[in-house]
Amino acid sequence: MTADGYSPDFATGARGPWQAPVAPAPMHATVTVPGSKSLTNRELILAALADGPSRLIAPLHSDDSARMVDALRALGVGIEFEPGNGKYGDDIVVTPVWPLRGGTEVDCGQAGTVMRFAAPLGGFASGDVTMTAHESALHRPMGAMITALRDVGVDIDDGGHWALPFIVRGHGHVRGGEVTIDASASSQFVSGLLLAAPRFDVGIHLVHSGARLPSTPHIDMTVEALAHRGVHVERPATGEWIVPAGAIRGKDVAIEPDLSNAAPFLAAAMIAGGSVSVTGWPAHSTQPGAMLTEILTLMGAKVVRRGGALTVTATAGGIQGVDLDLSAAGELTPTIFALAAFADTPTTLYGIGHIRGHETDRIAALSAELRNLGGEAHELEDGIRVVPRPLHGGRWHAHHDHRLATTGALIGLGVPGIEIDDIGTTAKTMPQFPELWQRMLDADGAPGALQPEAMRAS
Repeated sequence: MTADGYSPDFATGARGPWQAPVAPAPMHATVTVPGSKSLTNRELILAALADGPSRLIAPLHSDDSARMVDALRALGVGIEFEPGNGKYGDDIVVTPVWPLRGGTEVDCGQAGTVMRFAAPLGGFASGDVTMTAHESALHRPMGAMITALRDVGVDIDDGGHWALPFIVRGHGHVRGGEVTIDASASSQFVSGLLLAAPRFDVGIHLVHSGARLPSTPHIDMTVEALAHRGVHVERPATGEWIVPAGAIRGKDVAIEPDLSNAAPFLAAAMIAGGSVSVTGWPAHSTQPGAMLTEILTLMGAKVVRRGGALTVTATAGGIQGVDLDLSAAGELTPTIFALAAFADTPTTLYGIGHIRGHETDRIAALSAELRNLGGEAHELEDGIRVVPRPLHGGRWHAHHDHRLATTGALIGLGVPGIEIDDIGTTAKTMPQFPELWQRMLDADGAPGALQPEAMRAS
């Protein structure tokens, strides 16, 4: 525990090279994954802008959520950590302030949600806010966000680079109004504006102008989170949102498990055989990971939700190749890509050109890493095609990308000798990944959830 009372569970995560374990036999494991990164960081923003204190129950504690906490604290927001009933760390209690503090710096690290969600908040500050990021994340698209923020009255000095780092010259309020944005590079542009819009002087009328809008479930998540806090978002047409100015209600919010982080564990059963269950699977969710039930069934698994858990079981038919539009759930691409490498027939994944602008160019990185292991993958303009081939061991590079690292672990279940160059990248959203992965392999029908006591002892 640090001096300010924050117990960062993500600090226990393994770092450096990691030998991916091979599945010795079919699995029979139950896993509990930590809270959703997407929900945690949205709720942190809303809590910071609310009309009173909020409590986040069972939130994610990871590099990304820690960056958001640090960003809000830099802006003067009160944040405390208090014991809760979650398996993976304390609840978060947020006490808003107004106006936000200026004369400060926000380091986004590698967190896209921080750079896209915190930038609008700089306009509410009483002074300059310098927005920066880790050097590996400075390439991430921000130009459309900078343009949109200027259109609603935020004063930004980007030195003409249209990218991080830049300075938001806060004036304690943001005008708001009508704005058009091309969010084809990231749905986070839309979510960042919608989250802050109730605090704009006149709200916002936002229109997406691009040919395609990726990851629409994440925008649905934002709209639903606002609704739970008393903010009604009108959607008069596809790609159009109207948010009135008004109060954001402070409240207690329980965070769902991260369904996209659950994806590698569920997919593991299809590669190793047997079954894996993930507990706490919600009956309804706006998370893109909710699409796994349909996708994994399509690829040949038996998928059953019972008693609050989702169970994936391998079938005698093996893994089936698919032609799949993943535009709504691009973050699932690395997991589906790993399954495709073991399928009986080729797989084409499309609608995912936007994932070239994530932590790394995921299409290029996945293709290159699989080819290094003897596989066959082809980059497409808007996707990737995988032709199953026999694979051999070798080094798998994570490219500073948590989802690339978990993809290497998945492939390692069926291919001996896979070494991931830096498993520590998983700390971005799931620092417990190496321990949970090994616990899953060691389980024999017993719960695979890594308890906090075990985490502290590791």
